[in-house]
Amino acid sequence: MPDAAAFGAVLAEPAVAHALRLTALVALATLAAHLLLGLVLGYALARPGWFGRGALDALVTLPLVFPPVATGFVLLMLLGRRGPVGGWLAQWGVEVVFSFWGVLLASVVSGLPLAVKPVQSALAAVSGRLAEAARVLGKREWEIFLFVLLPNIRGALAAGLVLGLGRSLGEVGITLMLGGNVGGRTATVSLEIFNAVGGGEFERAAVLSVLLGAVALGLFALLRRLGAL
Repeated sequence: MPDAAAFGAVLAEPAVAHALRLTALVALATLAAHLLLGLVLGYALARPGWFGRGALDALVTLPLVFPPVATGFVLLMLLGRRGPVGGWLAQWGVEVVFSFWGVLLASVVSGLPLAVKPVQSALAAVSGRLAEAARVLGKREWEIFLFVLLPNIRGALAAGLVLGLGRSLGEVGITLMLGGNVGGRTATVSLEIFNAVGGGEFERAAVLSVLLGAVALGLFALLRRLGAL
């Protein structure tokens, strides 16, 4: 276990300070994205029978079964300057690869299945009978979702956010491809740990691992509390 002097020395490094700020910002943005996408995609996938549902379900699940580095490479080919999407975005002055947006996209994609699946399962279990009863009472679809379904899936939603954000905080493979691991620019705390281990700086890696673990446990406790309200 590193001592206080080791913590002070590591935290005083400009690259580490930037990595902490970047990781915090990306985590907050990822949490918001997972909240929105978890609800929208979970609701859509919980409703059977519509065209394209199977393809969307497979696309959402893909980051769970596809190797992270390979996922990152596919996204790099799509979003790079010579890629079909990245080339079009470049015409408008938008750069995704090797930028903050690449790091954020890697974070969102890596944890998305874990944010969506609990919501999907919970909605599939409760939406039929509760929604039908609400419709009989004359409620609109948005009212059914906000005031009938959402209160009944808050535990699953909180669990999905915890799992998705926890996965995103530890993301390395996709971030390496999309963010480029540029120190002081796109290197997150996880990538700084990766770099420290690769350079034989094990005390530095230990300090950063303790910090990242503490943040993850704090978020876990907070979201568990929110889910229990």
